[in-house]
Amino acid sequence: MATPLTDQEKRKQISIRGIVGVENVAELKKGFNRHLHFTLVKDRNIATPRDYYFALAHTVRDHLVGRWIRTQQFYYETDPKRVYYLSLEFYMGRTLQNTMINLGLQNACDEAIYQLGLDMEELEEMEEDAGLGNGGLGRLAACFLDSMATLGLAAYGYGIRYEYGIFNQKIRDGWQVEEADDWLRHGNPWEKARPEYMLPVHFYGRVEETRDGSKWVDTQVVLAMPYDTPIPGYMNNTVNTMRLWSARAPNDFNLRDFNVGDYIEAVLDRNLAENITRVLYPNDNFFEGKELRLKQEYFVVAATLQDIIRRFKTTKRGDAIRTSFESFPEKVAVQLNDTHPAMAIPELMRIFVDIEKLDWDTAWDLTRRTFAYTNHTVLPEALERWPVELLEKLLPRHLQIIYHINQVHLDKIAALFPKNMEKLRKMSLIEEDGCKRVNMAHLCIVGSHAVNGVAEIHSNIIKTDVFRDFSDLEPEKFQNKTNGITPRRWLLLCNPGLAELIAEVIGEDYVKDLSQLKKLNDFVDDAALIRDVSRVKQDNKVKFAQYLEREYRVKINPSSMFDVHVKRIHEYKRQVLNCLHIITMYNRIRMNPTAPFVPRTVIIGGKAAPGYHMAKMIIRLITSVADVVNNDPVVGNKLKVIFLENYRVSLAEKVIPATDLSEQISTAGTEASGTGNMKFMLNGALTIGTMDGANVEMAEEAGEENLFIFGMRVADVAKLDKSGYDAMLYYKRIPELKHVMDQITSGFFSPKNPDLFKELTDMLFKFDRFKVFADFEDYIKCQEKVSKLYQNPKEWTKMVIRNIAATGKFSSDRTITQYATEVWGVKPTDLKIPPPNEPREAMEETARALKKNPSASR
Repeated sequence: MATPLTDQEKRKQISIRGIVGVENVAELKKGFNRHLHFTLVKDRNIATPRDYYFALAHTVRDHLVGRWIRTQQFYYETDPKRVYYLSLEFYMGRTLQNTMINLGLQNACDEAIYQLGLDMEELEEMEEDAGLGNGGLGRLAACFLDSMATLGLAAYGYGIRYEYGIFNQKIRDGWQVEEADDWLRHGNPWEKARPEYMLPVHFYGRVEETRDGSKWVDTQVVLAMPYDTPIPGYMNNTVNTMRLWSARAPNDFNLRDFNVGDYIEAVLDRNLAENITRVLYPNDNFFEGKELRLKQEYFVVAATLQDIIRRFKTTKRGDAIRTSFESFPEKVAVQLNDTHPAMAIPELMRIFVDIEKLDWDTAWDLTRRTFAYTNHTVLPEALERWPVELLEKLLPRHLQIIYHINQVHLDKIAALFPKNMEKLRKMSLIEEDGCKRVNMAHLCIVGSHAVNGVAEIHSNIIKTDVFRDFSDLEPEKFQNKTNGITPRRWLLLCNPGLAELIAEVIGEDYVKDLSQLKKLNDFVDDAALIRDVSRVKQDNKVKFAQYLEREYRVKINPSSMFDVHVKRIHEYKRQVLNCLHIITMYNRIRMNPTAPFVPRTVIIGGKAAPGYHMAKMIIRLITSVADVVNNDPVVGNKLKVIFLENYRVSLAEKVIPATDLSEQISTAGTEASGTGNMKFMLNGALTIGTMDGANVEMAEEAGEENLFIFGMRVADVAKLDKSGYDAMLYYKRIPELKHVMDQITSGFFSPKNPDLFKELTDMLFKFDRFKVFADFEDYIKCQEKVSKLYQNPKEWTKMVIRNIAATGKFSSDRTITQYATEVWGVKPTDLKIPPPNEPREAMEETARALKKNPSASR
């Protein structure tokens, strides 16, 4: 097995990673040694790899700080409209390498660390992932922050600093076991606590009606402590801020009741308040109506809005503080990432009406013009519906405000549709059937000026189905913003070999303008490019194979096709369909061991929500099948199955560049967009997928003939729903499917417990909402086409190049540009803030130029 170039060797060749100046390297080494000595209080004799990582992180951070301060000064000078991205999740992953790349320090740092006799990759591996998200929604927020900074927007990410992020997944005896993710135990060099901006958040209490209006009194107070993380744009000196809140008990917590007497008990009870930000809820696409979760949602919203209003009121030096809120929507845009931060709508109304004493209509007009809402799912079990009873206890004033919003809203509907009670029921913010609940999506739609889905197909489903009544009423409010990914992390960082190869062919500008990748179409038949793209992929596969051998003690064949299915485990994502295909391949090999077979390594990874029993059973099925397949001598090297433990951002960065085939096989109409699909496409994998989510647009951009598309379309699924889906029909009609299901049912994959998968097979036969069997036959046929093409490496690679050339649309820079111009009313800019080593006057000059000529924006 040829040893591939290390990432460090690849980076040395890469100009897009910054110039290596001698003085630059000397300065970095000096900074590194200074931090090792003064920050970590260690010398080279006793320092550990973790100490070296921290020394490097602090050294790199030093290069951020001047730019960070200067960016904030620049915003103060220019007083732009600010964008606030509110999300309960920011799935950031690691920060070190991304920061080096965006500051153009990667090569200089590599050289400095090399001269110090250390191994850069080993140091990078010491960093914990910031796992403050579950999957797509949280990672999207992270990509968006990168793009907002790169496009020079005055933007802030606001969320929660969870003490424990998404759990670490261990596989024991084939089952998922969860372990707490204590990601902060060694400290976090990238964050800065800001106790001076600590803010109070109120819970419980009651509402008092006074002559001056409603007053929320007798509340419990929890303090919100902000921690700031710098977000550097790519090579533009902009460094924005992600501000995450941590809960702190006030010092008099539980001690005001003088009769408590038990001082120790009272101090221990501080934990109750601080539990609010203790742990991320590990559910993806599922609503769990727990009080603690609602507390988290309100906590982030209440702290953030106070911060936004403080910043709005504080204008440039010498100007009077803003007392009128008339210009609020001209200066503030708030994007709600799903309904999780929906309480921001009644909270802003409470501030305007109860505290700032605006009249209701004015307050409502300002509120609606400030907020915009992104919907991320159409699965009914994922939509948030909070019990009125819980809101009444936790946030009594907000419930009153929601009732008032609903009354005004329903009066309007009743005027338009007199006597149409059904319409009122369907459009009310309050659901009356069974336990009374507040429909948070309806609150977001009514309280926002823009609502968007995250891929064309998803936005259409929202308009014509899920929220049809609302879109009929205000069609102009509903938009589409197809998701995207940042090419900095998802190409430059994770696949330096491919990034450099592309730069050699079409130049370096594509990093900030991914649409330039279409220039690769001119080179599809270029023998040298075909050879080089193929070589980069092979290098990445060898490297990943070595990683698997090191970490999991599994040996895989790097010349086999790497068939990869990584994402959260969920019935709608249909990992089971993939599993049925694995068993089908296994049966074919066993039936005819000497027949030609295109070797495959099937890699499946992803976490199941701890309370989602069926998802955990799916993992158990995959691990059981893997046990049988991997230990069958008849199969040998032809087929290997690996369950990739603890899939996370830093592991995605390793597996995606090594992938040949990307599995995107959700039932049509269920995956809102998907972003993993885009990462694979950008990194030279081909896609096997249904016409769902962004796959539809990927097929549009690359040409359907350059993807392996199979299965029912949305209309077919609807038709089948209407006529009734009967799994037995397929089972009886398709012999291979029958064989596979009989094996699972009879205990072939679980001989010690033949009934192990009974619930899973019962689900597939009797109540499979996602119609696995209906797509089985077409999926198997499509997989045969994949194998056939893989035997022709030249044609396969040409298809890969066509796919890479078509990924331009899927940059988060494009997505954010659309949000900026079509939703937030701000303009991206190419303007570079002068670096910290230039005098402040240079920055003020740039600020004046921007004010004079706003068309310096893109």
